[in-house]
Amino acid sequence: MDNVRIDKWLWAARFFKTRSLATDAVDNGKVKLGGDRIKPARAVKIDDVLTIDNGAETWEVTVLGISDKRGAAPVARLLYQETEASVQKRENEATARKLYREPGSMIKGRPTKRDRRALDKASE
Repeated sequence: MDNVRIDKWLWAARFFKTRSLATDAVDNGKVKLGGDRIKPARAVKIDDVLTIDNGAETWEVTVLGISDKRGAAPVARLLYQETEASVQKRENEATARKLYREPGSMIKGRPTKRDRRALDKASE
């Protein structure tokens, strides 16, 4: 297996829950190969360096294996290796999120009057 689309690989490596989400991310420039935007049909190769923003976190990974089948998470982790800088950056961001929560992060949808007052009070 040496010719797999990048969107299919992202789905198989479990960066995105569905293949259509992976395709949309590649189309919107959330996935970059060596800093350059790519198209979903681009074939992924071993030793490619990808920057992946899946909405919650940003990953920088090196492709170690190629697969077009979505398997168990431990098997999917064998398809890539995250760079040390990326691991450190994600840990720092997780610590920052634990220490300081955004005032509006708990509000879903349009804020109620009570939520708006709480936001206003927090921003003062």
